[in-house]
Amino acid sequence: MFMNNNDILSRLRYALDIKDVEMVEIFGLGGIQTTKEEVKEMLTKMKNTDADEEDTEYGRTIDNTTLESFLNGFVTLKRGVQEDKQGNRQTQFLMSSTNRNVNNIVLKKLKIALSLTSEDMIAILHEAGVELSKSELSAVLRKEGHRNYKECGDRYARNFLKGLALRYRD
Repeated sequence: MFMNNNDILSRLRYALDIKDVEMVEIFGLGGIQTTKEEVKEMLTKMKNTDADEEDTEYGRTIDNTTLESFLNGFVTLKRGVQEDKQGNRQTQFLMSSTNRNVNNIVLKKLKIALSLTSEDMIAILHEAGVELSKSELSAVLRKEGHRNYKECGDRYARNFLKGLALRYRD
């Protein structure tokens, strides 16, 4: 099953039990002004008239930049505002403009925001029933273009979000 950006946001919201008001705040920290109604549109699947197709259309489609801005806002919420040596606020650059695979970005940003170690991430995946070695995880977390870089498939991203739900909601 293909996972789009709306699915990622919806699963992340569920896994970490983020309320609508917090979603608006996180988007704001990431540089995107939105309302509770717009957030609900991003998270609500629309009913499809074709009985053969699954309900995959959302009220408002999220592009890579919007999702990454949310993740940047989540990092800021959890870790605080980053400042340079002169005390000026540092803005987080967007990786999605050059990176085709948003799943890698999701894992990297969640690792930073939740202060997870590689062992924590492997344990979260294990809780969801997926075995991943430390070197495989390292390859997924590398910068695109690195010789050992590996794209993160939907299976790993989906199960990581499932593992987060098991860890944070129980």
